[in-house]
Amino acid sequence: MTGKGATSVDGFSAQERAAMKERAAELKAEARRTRNADKAAADEADVLAKIAEMPEEDRALAERVHSIVTTAAPELAPKLYYGQPGYARDGKVLCFFRSGQMDKERYSTFGFSVQAGLDDDSGAWPTSFALLAPTDAALEKLGALVKHAVT
Repeated sequence: MTGKGATSVDGFSAQERAAMKERAAELKAEARRTRNADKAAADEADVLAKIAEMPEEDRALAERVHSIVTTAAPELAPKLYYGQPGYARDGKVLCFFRSGQMDKERYSTFGFSVQAGLDDDSGAWPTSFALLAPTDAALEKLGALVKHAVT
């Protein structure tokens, strides 16, 4: 099979296999980093380097999201998550950004993991958001959700 959704015999697309390889490399790099201060600085440098290599539109959006997350929840530590920017508490990723252009999708995504405290009384709440050309109000809402997620 060929094309965007093509899978191989193992059931994973080339893009999915690449993401798994990136995650394995991230875990190996984390294991090599020993001191917390060095690890935090190296993890943030990795995130900023990943953002810097994104296509221009996604790079600008990822930089804005990075600023929003680090301002709304400075206690979260930037770290790579499946080759994309993630933000962790106690080593577990709470929220993340996925570049649509790098993923060959029509929009980027900002999502929350099960670590996020977004639960509400309705029993249903959003865990990811499509970001195509978000307004300032939409990005402000994202910041509020990040704040809520860490409480």
